Amino acid sequence: MTEMVYGAVQDQRGEPILPKWWRTIDRWTMSCVLILFVIGLLLGLASSPPLAGRNGFDPFHYVERQAIFGGLALIAMLLTSMMSPTLVRRLAILGFLGAFVALVFLPVFGTDFGKGAVRWYSLGFGSLQPSEFLKPGFIVVAAWLLAASQEINGPPGRLWSFALCMAIVGMLVLQPDFGQACLILFGWGVMYFVAGAPMLLLVGMAGAVVLAGMLAYSNSEHFARRIDGFLNQEVDPTTQIGYATNAIREGGLFGVGVGEGQVKWSLPDAHTDFIIAVAAEEYGLVLVLIIIALYALIVVRSLLRLMRERDMFIRLAGTGLACIFGVQAMINMGVAVRLLPAKGMTLPFVSYGGSSLIAGGIAVGMLLAFTRTRPQGEFGDILRGRG
Repeated sequence: MTEMVYGAVQDQRGEPILPKWWRTIDRWTMSCVLILFVIGLLLGLASSPPLAGRNGFDPFHYVERQAIFGGLALIAMLLTSMMSPTLVRRLAILGFLGAFVALVFLPVFGTDFGKGAVRWYSLGFGSLQPSEFLKPGFIVVAAWLLAASQEINGPPGRLWSFALCMAIVGMLVLQPDFGQACLILFGWGVMYFVAGAPMLLLVGMAGAVVLAGMLAYSNSEHFARRIDGFLNQEVDPTTQIGYATNAIREGGLFGVGVGEGQVKWSLPDAHTDFIIAVAAEEYGLVLVLIIIALYALIVVRSLLRLMRERDMFIRLAGTGLACIFGVQAMINMGVAVRLLPAKGMTLPFVSYGGSSLIAGGIAVGMLLAFTRTRPQGEFGDILRGRG
């Protein structure tokens, strides 16, 4: 119906899949992801050998595993990016249902690996974190419901998506995993805003989040300990935050030199949550700014391409995926420089972690599928009366 009203650019019938994919994909975004993955391997070579030695593994054990998981993530990204938005939505719904069920049974069958939060399933050869796979699935499902609610006689998608969001946030808080809960809530809020939510309602939701944070501080020792540590003016130099901030300070503009950093010998999570500290110490502010620029380019280019999209579902889903991708990177780096409380969140495509790498590959693959150029006119043509 949209094409009948507004017209469409003729598609090239019979064009092979790969040439068509290469012609329509956002190659800048894909290149940035590949560069981030290479940087992650480079930083893994610097940060993981001390931990591997302490755990009795070969020096490059974690790097080899990261290369394997990263290879699977890139394959998943490329395959997902070749799909149509309709196929992406169908597979995302199935994946979301599976991840949601896994999240429900996590308190019964999950483990905390001694970290105080039950977030993983132990598989023997590795671990699985359901919340990582739940994020992209939820974004797509919520976007589908929000878009459907704007159709004539459509379902109450806004209410259903909000109820689903609250159920997921509640289960994540019980783990506790406040970082992922905030990402889920932020992603839904961004899509709701793009879908035309009243500003007064968004202000009310922000107030509710503040109230929930106060309740969590009063009733959760885990949450209160992290907030108190963040607000404390004096940083204990023997904590992870202390080691990370000192490493960033020592790195300066160009770093202390490849392999010369010391923070990797002290930080147990130097290859995951605090890998940006290793980058800052050994390579300096220059590499950190390059990493920030890569994430910013991915988010900005994706949002600019989505602004030309007519399909409301694609616009909402793509916006949600791009925003949680960028915010997760911002949270990880913000924690390392003590701008945010500790969250236990990985840096996408750079930190070590099988679940985060593969789920990130799927999420970016969805984003690339949604931002591919399709046979439609420019959205601005409608505003200029050319449709």
